[in-house]
Amino acid sequence: MPVRTELRAVLFDMDGTLVDTERVWRRTVEEEAVGLGIVLADEDLSFVLGRAVEDCAAHLAARAAARAEARIDGGGEAARIGDSLERRFTELVRRQVVPLPGAVELLAAVHAAGIPTALVSASPRQVVDTVLDALGRHRFSVTVAAGETPRTKPQPDPYLAALTALGAAPESCVAVEDTPTGIASAEAAGCGVVAVPAPTTTVTPAPRRTVVRSLLDVDLALLRGLVATR
Repeated sequence: MPVRTELRAVLFDMDGTLVDTERVWRRTVEEEAVGLGIVLADEDLSFVLGRAVEDCAAHLAARAAARAEARIDGGGEAARIGDSLERRFTELVRRQVVPLPGAVELLAAVHAAGIPTALVSASPRQVVDTVLDALGRHRFSVTVAAGETPRTKPQPDPYLAALTALGAAPESCVAVEDTPTGIASAEAAGCGVVAVPAPTTTVTPAPRRTVVRSLLDVDLALLRGLVATR
């Protein structure tokens, strides 16, 4: 017999989901790549979008080393690139934080319903804090940033950490994500998912995964429906 489950929490990705920082991040990485003599191609995007700074930096360092046909200092060059990316991105976010259509309204509706929320991001803490100032810290019960779990997305660790802090079972929670990397993380943790992919990203519906065009298409009924019957 089906088991009825109540929605206990909603967990939100940040970049490209709630705020238009995915574009800013891509610009940051492209500018850093140009300085390294690299032109990013489509195959690089899986190492850029939805990933932690360290993952992207390691990829750029490897690309730069391959281009120069040289070996790089293990983590030295990647660490330098990571620091540069973090500085660039933080400064751009401070100047350009823009909530995506429907983000503030959805957060307000979930908050008004008394449903706890978490912000689960692959961005550094200082970037997360900058966005929290724009969105309203009071809207989130828990926040998780890059470097605060043993592994980051696409591994389930960030979502598992948020679920533990919320005291909620994954089958009673829904994550709102925009990238395949983030979706893989949330689903590996056991959450249902509302996917809001960018126009250039293909995400297909699946069990406990609904794909929408924007947050304007997301309401409490849709979120509750993803956990209502198992």
